[in-house]
Amino acid sequence: MKKDYSIRTIDSVGRIVIPMDLRKALDIHEWDELRIYRDHDHIIVEKNNPVCIFCGSGKDLIFYKEKYVCKKCLKGIQAEKK
Repeated sequence: MKKDYSIRTIDSVGRIVIPMDLRKALDIHEWDELRIYRDHDHIIVEKNNPVCIFCGSGKDLIFYKEKYVCKKCLKGIQAEKK
């Protein structure tokens, strides 16, 4: 049976190295953003694939107040305000 985990040590500033085989399998590259959060007693690390909070598009995004909004939805919101 193939091992599906690895053991890593946290360094003195809190970093860990994600193994190359996992990065390749998950298409994670240098400088990609990762989302890290706690779920009860687990630490979850996942690739950050931002999408618009309104339509779910991943194109032409603007980051505003901790949320992503695409330019198309932003134009729609601005039009409604008028």
